[in-house]
Amino acid sequence: MQADLSRHVAAGPDEVWAVLTDIPSAHRTLSGVLAVEILTPGPYQPGLRWRETRRMFGVKSTEEMMVLTAEPPHSTAIVSENGGTEYKTVFTVTPDPDGAGSTLRMRFGSHTAHAPAISRVVMALMGGLAERATRKAMEQDLADIAAEAERRTD
Repeated sequence: MQADLSRHVAAGPDEVWAVLTDIPSAHRTLSGVLAVEILTPGPYQPGLRWRETRRMFGVKSTEEMMVLTAEPPHSTAIVSENGGTEYKTVFTVTPDPDGAGSTLRMRFGSHTAHAPAISRVVMALMGGLAERATRKAMEQDLADIAAEAERRTD
């Protein structure tokens, strides 16, 4: 599954980056996140790991996340793995040419090459529903990040 969304933010890249990388506050910023547990304390950089609990399909789900790359204030990649399915989310922040704000882009992908056969069958059957739910969660995350960055700019 692949999804690619973007949103204009009335805040500069530094403000967007500050919100995007404030993992300890993610449960306050992102309405879809119920809890965050930092596993490797320290700054936002490759190797930072945390557990993030969200409600998906009406059920609490906790995933371990890790920063794969970080190029402040322009891009970061976050990875996780569950049951043989690998997930990768890439955020990019691009300043507006006129300096009035920025564009936040979120690309999400999942790959089930190492998942058990039954997991691949379930993903194939539930793919459309999972894709719609994922896109909705991504749209909400982008809206929440934009709102917080804009709030911090005021």
